Amino acid sequence: MKRVLPWSLALALSLTSCGHLGIGGKKKEEEPSPFGPTGIPPELRGKSANNDPGTPVVPGGNAAGKPILQITKDEDIVFTDPDAPDSDIPELSSLLAAPKRGPWEASETIARQRSAREGKPLLIWFTDSQGSPMCKAVSEELFSTHEFGGWATEKLVRLKIDATPDKETLENTADLGSKEDMRVRLLSYSADLKKRYKVMGYPSLIMLNTSGEVVGRYRGYKRGEAQYLWGQLKHAEAVSHEAYLGWRKNLEKKGYREWQDRKGRKVFARLASYSSGKLTFVEPDGTRSKTTEDKLSDQDQAWITEQKKIRKIQ
Repeated sequence: MKRVLPWSLALALSLTSCGHLGIGGKKKEEEPSPFGPTGIPPELRGKSANNDPGTPVVPGGNAAGKPILQITKDEDIVFTDPDAPDSDIPELSSLLAAPKRGPWEASETIARQRSAREGKPLLIWFTDSQGSPMCKAVSEELFSTHEFGGWATEKLVRLKIDATPDKETLENTADLGSKEDMRVRLLSYSADLKKRYKVMGYPSLIMLNTSGEVVGRYRGYKRGEAQYLWGQLKHAEAVSHEAYLGWRKNLEKKGYREWQDRKGRKVFARLASYSSGKLTFVEPDGTRSKTTEDKLSDQDQAWITEQKKIRKIQ
């Protein structure tokens, strides 16, 4: 029996990947890492049965094949009524618009959300900036360096939990009573997270993958160990990244893909509904958002247009 479609048709879309173009000038020569090109200490590197460390990655030799366009079955299509939109669904642009902040987040909630959305592991730094000399040392020798900052910005989401309340936060509080209340709240927040993650001293570092599982735990620091600690963090990031790729591949089979807006901001989500240029997305953690077709990248708009032609939708 021929089915009559109601007001709108929701397209459940499957995997495509946004392409990336790399444009760069002459690369600045860098000093060789004491642990080789990977920056990971030898004892932390995975080896095969014959003790072979593996073949080096060749630039340009790991490009993914051209994705195959797939269409969700008709029974999986979702129908929506444009006359009764979900008013409580936030705009995608508001979720992707991150306020200007430093390299280290102060909120675990925001940090965990970013980790899941950006597909990056979360590095939590438990520190006592006023009472621990070694916390100052690891900051000076590693975390404050330009090299680490560039790597961490690309590979990680960072969260700093300080046992000493942040002075800037307290200074921006209106009056003395509010400042004291804020100071108590910050101390309680730090203590609660320290207990939850079973932190026994400072500095302590914990690496979580995008699912919130601990993949690395590092306690203490000695001067001069910056490169070794960095190698350990690189190892944990690599382990987390491999797990993320497998997790993401499984979700792509269920219709999730990477979407990009006009500003180049990305979100990994499934298209739950589509109606007259209006889209509703669902992220893996259940977060929903809405946007309009004209706010998406040219690639996404072209892909949707192609889907419409295949399904003979005007």
